[in-house]
Amino acid sequence: MSPPETSPRIDVIAVGAHPDDVEIGCGGTLAKLAEQGYRVGIVDLTDGEPTPASPGPDVRLAEARRAAELLGVHERVTLELPNRRLMDGFDERVALAKVFRRWRPRLVLGLGDRTPMASPDHWQAMQITDAAVFYSRLTKWDQHFDGLPTHRIDGQLYYSLSFYTLEPPVVGDTFVVDIGTTLDKKLSAIRAYETQFPPEKQQIFERVEAMNRWFGHTAGFAAGERLASPRAIGVTDLMASLRLAD
Repeated sequence: MSPPETSPRIDVIAVGAHPDDVEIGCGGTLAKLAEQGYRVGIVDLTDGEPTPASPGPDVRLAEARRAAELLGVHERVTLELPNRRLMDGFDERVALAKVFRRWRPRLVLGLGDRTPMASPDHWQAMQITDAAVFYSRLTKWDQHFDGLPTHRIDGQLYYSLSFYTLEPPVVGDTFVVDIGTTLDKKLSAIRAYETQFPPEKQQIFERVEAMNRWFGHTAGFAAGERLASPRAIGVTDLMASLRLAD
């Protein structure tokens, strides 16, 4: 269901193709932002159904709501786009841009690359998100957006779902977010998807934790998530940015 036009602003929105994408890719970052007092939201472009072990969309949506609660997410929206057949198109771009116009985020996090041997929906989601960030601010197009006012999104970052390569995303400059205090919340949120991670798929948790520990250790944190920026990230206070300030 679409949020009402009068909804309070969401500071950060993370977009995934399916419920559990955001949790795996940047759940620790969202949980940390929520702890820091920011209002955070998730948009799932599809309900993720059908999937082999799920009895249906109601169960999957209940798992998504529980995962959001565990991360401290304030709002979660599921668009009615088709799982397994997700394609970047005009209607899909507009559907997501309407959410951006309603919630007015300052920052959008989205999928950052293809996922070979996994769902092609992820690559389509990246293109839809990129376009929707742009469409959100376009004037003289009111007939496509239900009269919602334009909104300029000033920040955009990418997260990755790649578990089989150590190569960074190809979309921009990478950096590591400290999730040492929220890694447990992230893992708990992923575990909320019991239908997606039955006993035979429990290795996902070791894999996610190992990658987040490794990313964190490279930056001097207990755990971290690697994000990428399509724009260069500037530094004003060099010593503070390097955590060398008194």
